[in-house]
Amino acid sequence: MLSRIAASLLFLLLTITTALAGVDDIKAIQAKGVLVVGVKADYRPWGFIDPSGAFVGMEIDMANEIAKRLGVRLEMVPVTTANRIEFLRQGRIDLILATMSDTPARRQAATVIDPPYYAGGTNILARKSMNFHRWQDLRGRRVCGLQGAYYNRPVAENWGAIIVAFPGVPEAYIDLLAGNCDAFVQDSSLIASTLVSDSAKWADFEMPMETFGEQAWVMAVSAANRDGTFATFLSRLSVEWHRTGHLIELEKNWGIPPSPFLKTMHEKS
Repeated sequence: MLSRIAASLLFLLLTITTALAGVDDIKAIQAKGVLVVGVKADYRPWGFIDPSGAFVGMEIDMANEIAKRLGVRLEMVPVTTANRIEFLRQGRIDLILATMSDTPARRQAATVIDPPYYAGGTNILARKSMNFHRWQDLRGRRVCGLQGAYYNRPVAENWGAIIVAFPGVPEAYIDLLAGNCDAFVQDSSLIASTLVSDSAKWADFEMPMETFGEQAWVMAVSAANRDGTFATFLSRLSVEWHRTGHLIELEKNWGIPPSPFLKTMHEKS
């Protein structure tokens, strides 16, 4: 009987200790005095490097505000679609804020922050002369994509496209402009921003397909900190950003076409 009681008390102690360990993750960040955030360096206008070599973009502004609220210095580490979760697992970054779509696999691998801060669907960027109108038109065509992007598989499996995957957006754009790919499959938000940019090189391009599979964009922290104060802080901050319209203002500041998702989230808040 006593052994069972002792075992129960030990289990309770371990449970409390584990819970308390999760509570201290903000304190750990503040103790080291720096928040390390994985960001995109090639995804204009959400995260990219300007001519001076500085990280800039809508998500960079968000990362700066998070660090400011925590009272710590911000350190940004460039990540790609293929390595951002691994960097989080390895402890090289504290937070992913890098155009990451919400998927079940990513929720298993990391602590995804709810509510999402943005959303986009899947479409293609292609020359108008390609005369693409339906997804079926991509059968047998070379389509640039990004390594690790969730939409590569459905476009290949459902419509027979030949996906040529690149580590980053600049490399894919180079091949697309050179005519080595017939289209570039990407998040519709990025394509829309590219088309309204001032660059004349995109004047003959379009986003011709019906957008499918809208996916929410989410922040993420380590799976080990699922019940920690940092995840709770970020969740509350995301709610605040939607309620106050802060994300809509950032979107305007960066010349991003208005997002129906942000409008809906603001109205619901």
